[in-house]
Amino acid sequence: MPQTIATRHFASRIMRLQFVVLGVLIVLVTAATLVNSYNQVFDRAEDTSLGIARSVASLPQVIEEVSVYSAQDKLALEKLRHGPLQQLAESVRTGGQAAFVVITEDRGLRLSHPNPAEIGQLVSTDPVALTGVESVAREHGTLGESVRAKVPIRTANGEVIGEVSVGVATESLTGALAASFGWIVLFALLAALLATLAGRFTVRTLKRQTLGLEPAEIAQLVRDQQAVLYGVSEGVIGLSPDGIITVRNKAARQLLGLPHRTELADIIGRHYESAGLDSRLVKAIKEHERAPIRLEANSNAIVARVSDVVRDGVELGQVILLHDVSTVEALGTKLDAVQDMADALRAQRHEFANRMHAVLGLITLGKTDQAEEYLREVMDSGPIIAPVPGLELVQDAYLSAFLSAKGVRAHELGIELRVSPQSMLFEQVASASDAQDVTAVLGNLLDNAFTASLCGSNDPWVEVDLLSEGSTLHLAVADSGAGIATDDDIFSPGVSTGSSLGGGHGSGVGLPLIRRLARSRSGEVWIADAGGEHGGAVIAARLPAVLAEPKN
Repeated sequence: MPQTIATRHFASRIMRLQFVVLGVLIVLVTAATLVNSYNQVFDRAEDTSLGIARSVASLPQVIEEVSVYSAQDKLALEKLRHGPLQQLAESVRTGGQAAFVVITEDRGLRLSHPNPAEIGQLVSTDPVALTGVESVAREHGTLGESVRAKVPIRTANGEVIGEVSVGVATESLTGALAASFGWIVLFALLAALLATLAGRFTVRTLKRQTLGLEPAEIAQLVRDQQAVLYGVSEGVIGLSPDGIITVRNKAARQLLGLPHRTELADIIGRHYESAGLDSRLVKAIKEHERAPIRLEANSNAIVARVSDVVRDGVELGQVILLHDVSTVEALGTKLDAVQDMADALRAQRHEFANRMHAVLGLITLGKTDQAEEYLREVMDSGPIIAPVPGLELVQDAYLSAFLSAKGVRAHELGIELRVSPQSMLFEQVASASDAQDVTAVLGNLLDNAFTASLCGSNDPWVEVDLLSEGSTLHLAVADSGAGIATDDDIFSPGVSTGSSLGGGHGSGVGLPLIRRLARSRSGEVWIADAGGEHGGAVIAARLPAVLAEPKN
């Protein structure tokens, strides 16, 4: 209900505003048209009266008759009332558009007039034409209000001997204006009707395009959109129903490595198929996939989800949510390494408890000599579970414990895990956080090597080579598997290493992850030897600044 009231309020304001604007325009246009019509009507009347007056004044008969009467001291009124000038003036008046035609002699006495009783009388208006100039004016005389044109009558030598005054009555002009005003009012009413229909159409269009929202609500939605888009860490990309990218936030640009908004290559305003997005994301948008998809972009592991947006049955487009899972995956790898160490410690604790039970039993039986000999053998041999040959070359406590833990796992799988005799690790891991990164990389390589060695030979083995160079740790993991059986880059997103590395070297996620982890420290992970007929693969890594600086 509140939404309906808001919509009506918005529509009524639009209609009122449109009617006010329309009313003002109609008044202005009507006034301007009336003024223009008024001027045009009177201009035509002035031209008409002036043209008739000039024609009459130039007639030879008029010049001749006026010359005779201007030379007389006293006019013969009866003769004038029925004379040729009166007949000529009346014929012009009745045959044209003139209300009257008055001819005077040089003293301003009338020689013709529509009212014969006025003949011989002095004209009631100024006989300005007797001065030799033409005049057009709106004057009030004995015949009422009229537009009058006065033209001098000249002899052949140019002497002014009289004037012709021709008038058009204002009553006829008022009638013409009234007719014009009627048409103007009719057109104004038609314009108002059309404007009303256009206003209703405009309101409906606005309501449809704004989904019935008030301007204040739209402004609030824009503010909310900005707050949401730039207040969340997840990437957001919005698409219109026709597939045009309309919005994307900063997180989406950083996750996907997109151009800045100020660059010409910015994706806003482009179709999603031509915006350079990942092909799997393009496919998910096109097919409206709802299941999350995993992407690798800009050295980020991303989970993307495409959702359709529908409001009141109207499809508004799609929204793509992008979530960075790089940190989660890296943390998972590190937790796997910690879990391996915990399992190894648990197994060694069980082994230690068994040995202590044996010693306790010997002491209880009074066989102290045998107990002493047993303890001496334990001291010399160390743990019997999962011994890692060459482990004594690793002086760092973190790596030694981690390799011992992996040795337990390898022992359970029937794999021989050993440290290469060429290993030369003289420095200690700098910190616990550095140890987490080192064990994450090394642990993933060992897990892949375990799987590959089990698929590649009957006597599986895995060898680790460690080398320190200042604060940089170099490591390599070799196995007895079948080697890498593909030319594809096993570190690229989407390449399954399960089939390319001897039938089970990971899940296709770990290797890209540890490469990103190494590169985040300015290091690298690469294939040192693809292997094949003569042995398994060797994968190497370089991790700078993970070891303590050597002391001089």
